[in-house]
Amino acid sequence: QVQLVESGGGLVQAGGSLQLSCAASGSIFSINAMAWYRQAPGKQRELVAIITSGGSTNYADSVKGRFTISRANAENTVYLQMNSLKPEDTAVYYCLVVALINYWGQGTQVTVSS
Repeated sequence: QVQLVESGGGLVQAGGSLQLSCAASGSIFSINAMAWYRQAPGKQRELVAIITSGGSTNYADSVKGRFTISRANAENTVYLQMNSLKPEDTAVYYCLVVALINYWGQGTQVTVSS
């Protein structure tokens, strides 16, 4: 059984930092990429950042230069370092594992106060 455990969300003031982590356990074959999405109230879920098994990364324009995605392949863990947070970054953040079957985490709340 595959499990994705997310952690690191919370409440932070604007300009602050948080680091999210997502650890995948269980039998996951052929992981191609790991990613972070977010969904704010009343909005669609959107891609924040993605990292491939080869280490290539891509970011949403709104977070470029502020967020950094990284990955520990041996542990099937992906991180999202979020700096210079803004109130508009407030959302539930979800981890996604892209493999033969895609897996979603349960989500972790990030709230940025102004």
